[in-house]
Amino acid sequence: MSLKEVAREFDREEGHAAPLLGVLIAGAGTVLLGIGAANDTGWLAVAGGIVAAAGILVQNVLHHVTIDWAVFKRLDTK
Repeated sequence: MSLKEVAREFDREEGHAAPLLGVLIAGAGTVLLGIGAANDTGWLAVAGGIVAAAGILVQNVLHHVTIDWAVFKRLDTK
């Protein structure tokens, strides 16, 4: 699969691939949060929580920008 094909898949509405970036960030933050909590490392738990929250925010923004705006724009023109 070429880079052009990957970019084309990220632009499609059906695939919902762009919001996956936010989910991956949130997942990494959640893992860091768990490791920090299990090891009683407060700074790692706090940093993991911040990264997880940022990932959730990024996922929501990307979902609205890539999917919702295109759908509503099409609906408004008809």
